Amino acid sequence: MPLHMMLKKKHLSAGRVPLILFLCQLISALDVPLDSKLLDDLVQPPTITQQSPKDYIIDPRENIVIQCEAKGKPPPSFSWTRNGTHFDIDKDPLVTMKPGSGTLVINIMSEGKAETYEGVYQCTARNERGAAISNNIVVRPSRSPLWTKERLEPIVLRNGQSLVLPCRPPIGLPPAIIFWMDNSFQRLPQSERVSQGLNGDLYFSNVLPEDTREDYICYARFNHTQTIQQKQPISLKVISVDELNDTIAANLSDTELYGAKSSKERPPTFLTPEGNESHKEELRGNVLSLECIAEGLPTPIIYWIKEDGTLPVNRTFYRNFRKTLQIIRVSEADSGNYQCIAKNTLGAVHHTISVTVKAAPYWIVAPQNLVLSPGENGTLICRANGNPKPRISWLTNGVPIEIALDDPSRKIDGDTIIFSNVQESSSAVYQCNASNKYGYLLANAFVNVLAEPPRILTSANTLYQVISNRPALLDCAFFGSPMPTIEWFKGTKGGALHEDIYVLHDNGTLEIPVAQKDSTGTYTCVAWNKLGMAKNEVHLEIKDPTRIIKQPEYAVVQRGSKVSFECKVKHDHTLIPTIMWLKDNGELPNDERFSTDKDHLVVSDVKDDDGGTYTCTANTTLDSASASAVLRVVAPPPTPAPIYDVPNPPFDLELTNQLDKSVQLTWTPGDDNNSPITKFIIEYEDAMHEAGLWRHQAEVSGTQTTAQLKLSPYVNYSFRVMAENSIGRSMPSEASEQYLTKAAEPDQNPTAVEGLGTEPDNLVITWKPLNGFQSNGPGLQYKVSWRQKDGDDEWTSVVVANVSKYIVSGTPTFVPYLIKVQALNDVGFAPEPAAVMGHSGEDLPMVAPGNVRVNVVNSTLAEVHWDPVPPKSVRGHLQGYRIYYWKAQSSSKRNRRHIEKKILTFQGSKTHGMLPGLQPYSHYALNVRVVNGKGEGPASTDRGFHTPEGVPSAPSSLKIVNPTLDSLTLEWDPPSHPNGILTEYILKYQPINSTHELGPLVDLKIPANKTRWTLKNLNFSTRYKFYLYAQTSVGSGSQITEEAITTVDEAGILPPDVGAGKAMASRQVDIATQGWFIGLMCAVALLILILLIVCFIRRNKGGKYPVKEKEDAHADPEIQPMKEDDGTFGEYSDAEDHKPLKKGSRTPSDRTVKKEDSDDSLVDYGEGVNGQFNEDGSFIGQYSGKKEKEPAEGNESSEAPSPVNAMNSFV
Repeated sequence: MPLHMMLKKKHLSAGRVPLILFLCQLISALDVPLDSKLLDDLVQPPTITQQSPKDYIIDPRENIVIQCEAKGKPPPSFSWTRNGTHFDIDKDPLVTMKPGSGTLVINIMSEGKAETYEGVYQCTARNERGAAISNNIVVRPSRSPLWTKERLEPIVLRNGQSLVLPCRPPIGLPPAIIFWMDNSFQRLPQSERVSQGLNGDLYFSNVLPEDTREDYICYARFNHTQTIQQKQPISLKVISVDELNDTIAANLSDTELYGAKSSKERPPTFLTPEGNESHKEELRGNVLSLECIAEGLPTPIIYWIKEDGTLPVNRTFYRNFRKTLQIIRVSEADSGNYQCIAKNTLGAVHHTISVTVKAAPYWIVAPQNLVLSPGENGTLICRANGNPKPRISWLTNGVPIEIALDDPSRKIDGDTIIFSNVQESSSAVYQCNASNKYGYLLANAFVNVLAEPPRILTSANTLYQVISNRPALLDCAFFGSPMPTIEWFKGTKGGALHEDIYVLHDNGTLEIPVAQKDSTGTYTCVAWNKLGMAKNEVHLEIKDPTRIIKQPEYAVVQRGSKVSFECKVKHDHTLIPTIMWLKDNGELPNDERFSTDKDHLVVSDVKDDDGGTYTCTANTTLDSASASAVLRVVAPPPTPAPIYDVPNPPFDLELTNQLDKSVQLTWTPGDDNNSPITKFIIEYEDAMHEAGLWRHQAEVSGTQTTAQLKLSPYVNYSFRVMAENSIGRSMPSEASEQYLTKAAEPDQNPTAVEGLGTEPDNLVITWKPLNGFQSNGPGLQYKVSWRQKDGDDEWTSVVVANVSKYIVSGTPTFVPYLIKVQALNDVGFAPEPAAVMGHSGEDLPMVAPGNVRVNVVNSTLAEVHWDPVPPKSVRGHLQGYRIYYWKAQSSSKRNRRHIEKKILTFQGSKTHGMLPGLQPYSHYALNVRVVNGKGEGPASTDRGFHTPEGVPSAPSSLKIVNPTLDSLTLEWDPPSHPNGILTEYILKYQPINSTHELGPLVDLKIPANKTRWTLKNLNFSTRYKFYLYAQTSVGSGSQITEEAITTVDEAGILPPDVGAGKAMASRQVDIATQGWFIGLMCAVALLILILLIVCFIRRNKGGKYPVKEKEDAHADPEIQPMKEDDGTFGEYSDAEDHKPLKKGSRTPSDRTVKKEDSDDSLVDYGEGVNGQFNEDGSFIGQYSGKKEKEPAEGNESSEAPSPVNAMNSFV
């Protein structure tokens, strides 16, 4: 018979923890207790208690310690095998075994190498009763090899391409942990676009210019040796198409440059894994990690599904921006096909991973130790499972059972060994080995045949003291073989105690669930088996509980006075209590003002800090009791003064004349505190529906003390009254008695009834339910009715509980319905409700708009017309039409630029709209879709159109080179936006004299294929101002200006003011030369008056007024004449002077003026591509021009004021 000595888990309390700990120390599962004082003569086979892991990776820099600990009686001896043969440790001076242990210590720090001791080790612990063996311990030193040296070429990619940076770390033991950092040891940021794969490689779904860097470094951390290895840095440069064109422009013609779509959008493809399918195998209990990383533009998003089931809840986690799916504690049920889906706006791609979960062996029933007496029977069961099914093999004392000595008492039946009529010689240690291709399990279980009479291990005459009405536990730890039977007796007479009053635990403990005074006495534990009997007496005393019969009381005292707290304790006369006082759960202040005696705490000269909670605690050796009181310290009362305060609460509330829908409330006013009561406020509480919530009922004048109150059905009323005077409102009175009115049918129906479908085949009916006060009776429900509006169907009705929603399924798509919701209760129905109209669920539109036509209004504006779709095909509420349009191809081969699709939405049923902000001389494509509440319908056939030519932008730059005595050479770059085919350049120039007056203007026309022009026969040492325009067949574009000076002589020496460039021409007019200033001085002196007359005569000769010419010299040259064809603005001029005005700012040091690019995009019009338009396609809001950009260089002088600003300054 096996020896069962486990503790039952019923009726246990915290007070029994010491006893349980004592029993656990003596009794482990099926082990013989090894207490040397009690059981010196008992023997036990060896049991392995501690061993190194099966796969033991060691640090080659430290001594090797291979653990093997075992227990047994007598203590076991130890031996080792290495690689299947005996390992003689005495022959190796570096190997020692710890005394009293089987643990090996191999000293490789002084000499020797860890690789020398690599191998498979097994420990055997043996005594006269058998031999136990450890697992096969595979000892391997950790390795952290260096990266092989390699030369990594810099990587150059175009913006938007995909990239994989390989890591390929050296193979170490255990495998390294991979991470990417830069030269500053900062981790590289990762995102949905850039992430590290499970293999350590760094994946880019698409590269951006900010990815450019020279220090992409892969690090491998080997935790076992605390080392980090570094790969050579990888250099990556991401260039845009414009940069690439600039690099190769010198060697390629215009037609060989890269197109504008440097980052062509593309649907996703997988970077890893490859192909459409792959296979993954994982072991049961491990973490299953599945990975999918895709490239594409825009960056794809990854989704995961399990084809034949759902992902397990609470075990599924997404890592690495959803690119990795992890399932923890994986089991065979997790096998199946998993699909990862990569999506972006251009498409989706799928990959299926077939997962097979295998299993190393795991226990179903592990063999347990057996303690039997001679002649008894028993079994050892070893059951394990795995995938594939593990093979079970038995060993005895470390030897395969097939070749071990025969034992007639045992019989092997697969995974079970059956023992019958065992003898002492049957004692042995059996090993069960369950193995398959993925691993093995090894368990030791001994059979110990003992013939022992009962022994009681609990000390004799132990005294137990227990507080009355609490559980009592009397211990009787025992041992014997066969397992003894335990019985308890009370006193010297009487029979055995039974479980109708007592609880008898399997470990021998007697429990008295509720100990009373009459439980006191002597209890005897008797243990017996066929070999003998043992008994032991213990004593139980029941004590009275400790109680505080006089508790300290709440006290409010004035500052400086004295307070006393009393605490009287009643306790068992055999127990001596200890009284302790606490303040705010801490010790009393160390102050002589605090004094204690047997029953009192006295605080003298009370201060503000003495306020708080005071606790009296009485402790005995068996129990404790406590009580608390609060001390509040107040200031001494001031000199009495007249009291002007809010009224005291009314009192003595009474209900009379109680009818079904009314009641009379009467009260007595409280003191008005010297301010007359102006009114009474009556509130009610509905204890049935809104307990604790008081609502306003009525108000009456301050002279009344009675009110007739109207009531609602089925409400449990309570009333209270507050008084109000000029100071304020009183506290509420005490509540009146409750009054429950009779139930009635509802007098109103739910509000906010709506019918809206959430799916194409349903109708969701919602309403705002009645509250409990409005229900008028018990059993509130709702009758929901519906029928199609345009049919002859009868009403369909259903009664639902007190909810706020009902879903009608199986409806046709987007059909109008009439809906009613009526309230009812146990008494009856509410009045018939009015019907409201709703619609079943919407679905996506079925038909695309037809007959799409495009009318190009001008080079930047087009009007689109389309035919409306049939109303039935909308299948929902028509919200409008949406136009998708994009620049498909530029008519000019130059300067092509990628533009994403733009969207304009036109609300309602409009069938036309305007497309603003188009680029001249371009090819566009568009389609139209109808939109309802569910989404967009199919797109119409793409319709293309061309925008006509427009005027070009200004030349990109203009500079003057090679100045000579009578010539200047101009070089320029073509316009960044030609907006058509350039026909010619127009060059205008004029001299500027020393007084900044402008000379005659000369016009030249230059062929469009020229970007350099030399002007000859110029005046020497003369400043010239140049204006350059580009022209298409539509007209001239914006101008760019520059100034330069011819040289003094052929040596090319420039005058001192040449470096000033435009600064001299931009110098502001001296105030002393202004006409108004001279006029002011005429009032002071006659001589100044004469000079003023001369200036006046000169001004009226018909020539230029100097100030006017100087204003012209400082005007903004970018202001152009108004063109009839393009509607641009003209320059500032008068009827007599049409000379171009020059820009008053300095040129850069290289004498090159850069013209800022100006993209004609919807952003300049307001709110971008998704801006809203009126029904005619015009923008909502006003057009506003761009602000002037800051100067390209940090010039010290600012721009000269314009003529308009100068004029305004004189006002």
